[in-house]
Amino acid sequence: MLLTWRRWRRGRPFWGGLAAVVAGAEICAIPLAPLKIMLQQGIAGIPSVLMGLVMIVMGLSAWFAPYYRGLAGVLTVLCAAAALVMSNLGGFLIGTVIGILGGSMIFAWQPVPPTEPETPESPEAPGTAPAPCEH
Repeated sequence: MLLTWRRWRRGRPFWGGLAAVVAGAEICAIPLAPLKIMLQQGIAGIPSVLMGLVMIVMGLSAWFAPYYRGLAGVLTVLCAAAALVMSNLGGFLIGTVIGILGGSMIFAWQPVPPTEPETPESPEAPGTAPAPCEH
């Protein structure tokens, strides 16, 4: 079970997706906080929730559809940067910073090609030096 989890996690941009989900949840949670914590209430909370949901969806798509990592990474960074202006300083700056880092990790992730077992090219025994070339 643990080996299966590791293999699944390494086959996709897991940490970037996790950061995007956490940042999106944090940006969504600020408008839903009590009035004493929140800076502004009303219609201004709608973009916060929408940008947070887009970031959560992009983080999940990085996990379950890693071949869309380029789009997911760019949209996560754009939403995190837009949240800085439109959403209570991007979730008090924490959501923006985590979102930009997560989107960058999603975008930068590259799949590792499967390793092939080494096959000897010549019938020589391993550890022996090849015969010198005579010209």
